Amino acid sequence: MKLHFIANMIDRRIADYQRELIETHYREVENMYNQIRGWRHDYRNHIQTMKAYAASENWEAIRLYLDELDKDLTTVDTVVKSGNPMCDAILNSKISLAKSHDIEVHADANIPLALTTPEIDLCCIIGNLFDNAIEASLALPPEERMIRVYMDMKNTQLYISFTNFTAKGKLTKVKGRFASSKGEGHGFGLVRIDNIVERHGGYLSRNSEDGAFTTEILLPQDPVEG
Repeated sequence: MKLHFIANMIDRRIADYQRELIETHYREVENMYNQIRGWRHDYRNHIQTMKAYAASENWEAIRLYLDELDKDLTTVDTVVKSGNPMCDAILNSKISLAKSHDIEVHADANIPLALTTPEIDLCCIIGNLFDNAIEASLALPPEERMIRVYMDMKNTQLYISFTNFTAKGKLTKVKGRFASSKGEGHGFGLVRIDNIVERHGGYLSRNSEDGAFTTEILLPQDPVEG
């Protein structure tokens, strides 16, 4: 009876954590698209301003104004265009978050539109990996913060790789796992990733060498009927 109660409590906590994670991702994505919608809303005003400058033949003002618009557009343009809308939404929202913390991100993702891994599972995996990398990077000076993300298909498997530098150098394992520095909730995130990968018959590897921490995941993709 006691074991059943504990199991139910763990299931509820994991479900609550997963729901909170998904809601966080969607808020981040919504913030990103709000920026884009705001820029589009102002588009007509920008055109009218440049027309006024042109009417007075103030070409230098137009040049400076275009430079500012170009800079503004760069901040809201999507960084990653992998081919998969769900992955793009998560990756770009997290890249935006990382950059707000002065973390350099190098991302390369090439993913087919149709994946058989459920979106909620991808959201949990990618979101947690990115959050882990951001948290570790914040312990470093801004000039040393960097995250590398690589996603691609390897035959019939989706390959996901996250690498970030850590302030602690080579990390050590505790009871076969790398210890979390973020507390209990973060530990649930790691367990959630492990469970998802295991459930899909995938492969997961975590490695800490030379001050860099890398997580590699392979997720089998079932053939999609055309």
